[in-house]
Amino acid sequence: MTPLPKATPLPKAELHLHIEGTLEPELAFVLAERNGIDLPYATPEQLRSAYAFSDLQSFLDLYYRLTAVLRTEQDFADLAEAYLVRAAGQGVRHAEIFFDPQAHTSRGVDIGTVVRGLAQALDHSEERHGVSTRLILSFLRDLPAEDAMRTLDEARPYLDRISAVGLDSAEVGHPPAKFAEVYAAARAAGLRLVAHAGEEGPPGYIAEALDVLGVERIDHGIRCLEDEDLVARLVAEQIPLTVCPFSNVRLRCVDRLEDHPLPAMLAAGLLVTVSSDDPSYFGGYVEDNYQGLRTALGLTDEQLRQLARNSILASFVDEPRRERLLAELAAHVAPPHRPEA
Repeated sequence: MTPLPKATPLPKAELHLHIEGTLEPELAFVLAERNGIDLPYATPEQLRSAYAFSDLQSFLDLYYRLTAVLRTEQDFADLAEAYLVRAAGQGVRHAEIFFDPQAHTSRGVDIGTVVRGLAQALDHSEERHGVSTRLILSFLRDLPAEDAMRTLDEARPYLDRISAVGLDSAEVGHPPAKFAEVYAAARAAGLRLVAHAGEEGPPGYIAEALDVLGVERIDHGIRCLEDEDLVARLVAEQIPLTVCPFSNVRLRCVDRLEDHPLPAMLAAGLLVTVSSDDPSYFGGYVEDNYQGLRTALGLTDEQLRQLARNSILASFVDEPRRERLLAELAAHVAPPHRPEA
């Protein structure tokens, strides 16, 4: 029997992707050798086996430890290029990429080194890979707000390459309101605004991110379902939620993929998108998340297509690019399903 054609991934945007979280163990070892850094693991396989997390903090501990291998512009360029190659193969046509400058400046790597290095790959990503990109500077919420403001000031010479600011790292105990002043400054600088909220933190953090920070998009947001009034607001205002299913399971916010609230979120009319968050650490890139949802939750082709459409609608692309991406999605035809004989 002639094998079925391999399904071509749906064209999609990825809106919740931390570039440091795409550092695969093999590349980590290459960069460590390049920069004369000793990793506390003998092989890439041994490092990968350490990717077992009990909660967000246990992940962050390893995540920040491995950033030590990123030192030069070339390191950041190689990191971004490796992601773009994988993303293109997973149907990504547009990527909005977080980076954590404080994780680098705190160890003596200048923010210009980070931005220029990433730009070496991102500036050519559409030509080389068919992937347009935006760069989002993300503040570490477990550091003082004054540190975030200093980071924004350090980034000002590079704002022509940065589209938005975000807020990530340990959520519990670090409410969005802590960063009201720096978000106001970012808005005044012409930057778009997003924030992680409602993953480990309570639903109230989502409302606070909207009302105090003025964000346009919520990263994660899965705990919104605990507040009916908040859900009604998110639906009415069509606030996008960038949900990361594999991440939610690996960080123990959801017990199993089969228990993920995404179907309930779709049924409620929420503008849900799917991304991979930190794919090297969480077991898969964005199309892997799509297919995992199909298998674990029985999502239909039409539901997956809606997620892809939502991702394009929720992105920060210009309107001509948005229309081209929507047209590409509309024209996408999945190979016919042939039942087993």
